Amino acid sequence: MTDFARIYGGSLYELARDEGLTGEILSQLETCAGILEGTPEYTRFLSTPAVTKEARRAAVDESFGVQAHPYVTGFLKLLVDRGQVREFHGCVRVFRERYNEDNGILEVTVTTAAPLTEPARGKLLTKLAAMFGKKIVLKEKTDPGVLGGMRLECAGKRYDGTVRDRLDRIQRGLRETVL
Repeated sequence: MTDFARIYGGSLYELARDEGLTGEILSQLETCAGILEGTPEYTRFLSTPAVTKEARRAAVDESFGVQAHPYVTGFLKLLVDRGQVREFHGCVRVFRERYNEDNGILEVTVTTAAPLTEPARGKLLTKLAAMFGKKIVLKEKTDPGVLGGMRLECAGKRYDGTVRDRLDRIQRGLRETVL
């Protein structure tokens, strides 16, 4: 993450917090991030110096002006003015991290070989909430390559209890064994 994203995303968060709008702004930022991610040609347009800043700012107003909070559109226009539209996703990540920290939320990514069943998901959420003492937001991924078990990623740490990891450790141990 860049210093720009930390400074600008953090500043937007502080403004939204002071106004009591953190949840609303976060939701709108994530919606805008999804739109920008889904339309790379639009993102390129907003980043192209050959197009005047006024035209790019007008495009932001046209795309988001009515639906988005003025802080969100103003922030996008600021990034256009600074030539830093590519930093938008980093700024959103900083905003989300600060929001999660202030609201006792921990994002956990779980990777399993098959989708979690509802009872397994509930059990996992309960256990993680008890372990970390926070509200858990679970992001689920499936990867048949893990074979079984699960891998958790949260707070910059990885907890790997997959069959694939166990097999890899056994294989490494066998390679290191001198006969």
